[in-house]
Amino acid sequence: MAGSSKKAIYAALVGNGLIAVTKFGAAAVTGSAAMFAEGIHSLVDTGNQILLLYGLRAARRAPSPDFPFGHGKEVYFWSFVVAIMIFALGAALSFYKGLEHVLHPEPLSSVGINYVVLGLAIVFEGAALTVALREFNRSKGQLGFLDAVRRGKDPTLFVIVFEDSAALLGLLVAMLGIFLYQITGNPIFDGLASMVIGLILGITAIWLAYETKSLLIGESADPDTAASIRETAISHPMVKSVNEIATLHMGPEYVVVTISVDFVDGINVGQVEAGVTDLSRRVKAIDPVLRRVFVEVERGDDHRRQLQRS
Repeated sequence: MAGSSKKAIYAALVGNGLIAVTKFGAAAVTGSAAMFAEGIHSLVDTGNQILLLYGLRAARRAPSPDFPFGHGKEVYFWSFVVAIMIFALGAALSFYKGLEHVLHPEPLSSVGINYVVLGLAIVFEGAALTVALREFNRSKGQLGFLDAVRRGKDPTLFVIVFEDSAALLGLLVAMLGIFLYQITGNPIFDGLASMVIGLILGITAIWLAYETKSLLIGESADPDTAASIRETAISHPMVKSVNEIATLHMGPEYVVVTISVDFVDGINVGQVEAGVTDLSRRVKAIDPVLRRVFVEVERGDDHRRQLQRS
């Protein structure tokens, strides 16, 4: 999974870095607000990919006394920061620049340069999006797109898909704004295009923030994995009943599992220890992401009374 994320991020990083320089150069020559907004967009995306790469690297740090479950949530934190960056820098600056151009319109020069730059950018962004979608489709399996985003535990992949999709849509809007200016002679269309690009970035940022928030707070394993854990626990010969199962993603590939079970009566302490060890081993065998398993042995009635009090 991490390898898939990195491949998509590197593809987007190289493309956006080159495109940002080209867009700013074209904006300086032509005076286009839409082109300037697109330059900001690509620059923010480039910075975002650097942050995501840092997050993936930081998440691999080994557990320590201060962080006994590792640093896997670094990926979630930096993905959330990326959403804030898109909103605060990309959306706000693009919208402001466009509004400024609408209130104080100025004619563009050398319009043809914008078409060349935007055309090349569409090719590069399309290639980066193709890589991101291929890796995303590989990771999501049989799930639909929205279900994969909702249930996915590695936000770096869908962040890149969202970014590249917004970038491609923004490029089309910028091209439309410049085309409308060219046929009408009204520079307001260029400013309006920049404002629309800002709105696209704002919507993208809000959606990303929403999707990464639950992962950052603490999301459970997917329902199929939870069902497998319960089935494994119930089928254990020493388990009379399962009181509760709770899972928590500490990173895309690190899940902590806690199981409250009622063991059969008449077994001694040694048998309980052996049963706990065996149950933990069986649960870990379900999926490599189930790294830590904690088994709590308590009577079913005691567990229910405790839930009623809490």
